[in-house]
Amino acid sequence: MVISRRWAAFLILFGAWNWLIWPRFAVAVWKDDRAWSGDTPTSFLWVHALLIVASLTFGTAVAVLGLRAWRRAVRN
Repeated sequence: MVISRRWAAFLILFGAWNWLIWPRFAVAVWKDDRAWSGDTPTSFLWVHALLIVASLTFGTAVAVLGLRAWRRAVRN
């Protein structure tokens, strides 16, 4: 599959966006009163932690694909 440089840039920016947004959201969830019951994490924390990890994983994969497409587009 051939991806244009414009789409490659979009994929890279999408990955960067994920790394800008989700860590901030993680801090907000961690500090939320609903995340803890005393010293025990609640399901609120676990569900959001899973969402954050999945989003960062997908964002990273998309950014890597974008970087690979960008490099390939430069060679051709």
